[in-house]
Amino acid sequence: MTGQDLTVEKLSISFGGKQVVHDLSFQITPGKILAMVGESGSGKSVTARSLVGLAGDRAQVTAASLRLGDDEILRLDDAAWGVIRGQKIGFVLQDALTSLDPLRTVGQEIEESLTADGKWRGWRNRAARRKQVLELLKSTSVPEPEIRARQRADELSGGLRQRALIASVIALNPGIVIADEPTTALDASAVSHVLGLFRDLKNAGHGILLISHDIEAVSQVADSIIVVKNGQMIEHGETEQILRHPSQDYTRLLLSSVLKQNRKSPEPSTLQAKDETPLLVVNDIVKSYPNTTGASRLAVDHVSFTLQRGKTLGILGESGSGKTTTARIIAGFLEPDGGNVWFDGRLWSGVQAKTNRSVEEHERRPFRHEMGIVYQDPLSSFDPRWTVQRILADALKASAIPRAEHNDRIVALLTLVRLTPDISRRFPLQLSGGQRQRIAIARAIAGNPKLIVCDEPVSALDVSVQTQVLELLTELQERLNISYLFISHDLGVIRQISDDVLVMQNGRVVEAGPTQQVFEAPQHNFTRLLLNSKLPDYV
Repeated sequence: MTGQDLTVEKLSISFGGKQVVHDLSFQITPGKILAMVGESGSGKSVTARSLVGLAGDRAQVTAASLRLGDDEILRLDDAAWGVIRGQKIGFVLQDALTSLDPLRTVGQEIEESLTADGKWRGWRNRAARRKQVLELLKSTSVPEPEIRARQRADELSGGLRQRALIASVIALNPGIVIADEPTTALDASAVSHVLGLFRDLKNAGHGILLISHDIEAVSQVADSIIVVKNGQMIEHGETEQILRHPSQDYTRLLLSSVLKQNRKSPEPSTLQAKDETPLLVVNDIVKSYPNTTGASRLAVDHVSFTLQRGKTLGILGESGSGKTTTARIIAGFLEPDGGNVWFDGRLWSGVQAKTNRSVEEHERRPFRHEMGIVYQDPLSSFDPRWTVQRILADALKASAIPRAEHNDRIVALLTLVRLTPDISRRFPLQLSGGQRQRIAIARAIAGNPKLIVCDEPVSALDVSVQTQVLELLTELQERLNISYLFISHDLGVIRQISDDVLVMQNGRVVEAGPTQQVFEAPQHNFTRLLLNSKLPDYV
């Protein structure tokens, strides 16, 4: 296809008098991928939205020029933008689950995209529309498109949802596609698939703007990169030039964070455990769920492993591999259908063979403070009406720490996670993503736990913030002799923090061993497939 350039000259955006984007200039060209990289709050997303008329009523958007081909589009009204969006500029959002209608099938969603402008364009025939839906799903590498078209978004994995969303976005064949964080929180192979789709769109002549905080991901497909910080462009150049010879300290910081994760395996722990018995023993656990046909699906299929005291075990796998279900069973939030979990020498979850009786929550409750949990999204696990002080005070209620010492303990917890005591007066929404995750860690260690289950704790954070949080977890482990069960789809994160690794696929453990061994000499084909996702060789 022959598309049009999207040219941006001196774009500035303000909210309530506060300028968040300062004089950005760039061009999206047919057959090329331009990546815009920066941390949260750098102005990337609001820039992307302004290019499709979705910056919001409160935004004051100015520019010397915003042109699609030869047409000036900055001052279009809503009706005119409605024609541009979809037909000429496609927009892919980060979270496909919120972008796709949960009450309709994926096929219905894509069908609507074909007629979104009110012009049927030859799609009056229902059979023709359905055929085109399947073609779009095939073009975005969705397997079994006939089945997927009949499923709702919540019945698909994260990677399949994102591919289905891209299918709906390109339904009217727009010349320009803008994608805002399209691979955030996807597992490594899903990221590769989605990036491959953008490469295919580029080869078909589309111009792509790829917004991301993940310089590693975009470097795999981008022809050129813009680095933004605090709403300003600080570096712009060809991808290889940016990666090989960055001119700005901030760009070097982003790259060093990625390289640290990808090239560092932890040194063997110097901690000498007084008790050599494992802290956690997982014996042959099984968990199944009914699927849409009424048959059962094994989410966890006879999984066994141990975790030593003061060590970190990483569990790596794609979406739907059983990682999180395994973590929830270990935390005691789900009962296994078979097998059991022993924590610190006591039966924690499942059935004891001698008595044929399941553990009940009231039996776990006195020891709950010995196991902490850190979630992917701390904001959803905090009460937004509570201050940090109250969040941590609530966590201390279950501990053995006397109530009179709680205030001092809260100050100590904040200091441990490298935050100042005055932050205790703030609410979660007043904190950055990195600060919220530090509060989540402080809450998890409040009761002096022996084990912390970390379920994707850094996947939604910028790369530099990820590194800071991982270093904090390592420091706390060395000081407090905590064990971590660390769940992630991110290869670099697992490699940086784990002593040992389990690789899961379809509910089963397909490979296990010391981190360095698994990463440098993988034995299973699936592990090798995951490890194929990496930075270009010239980095």
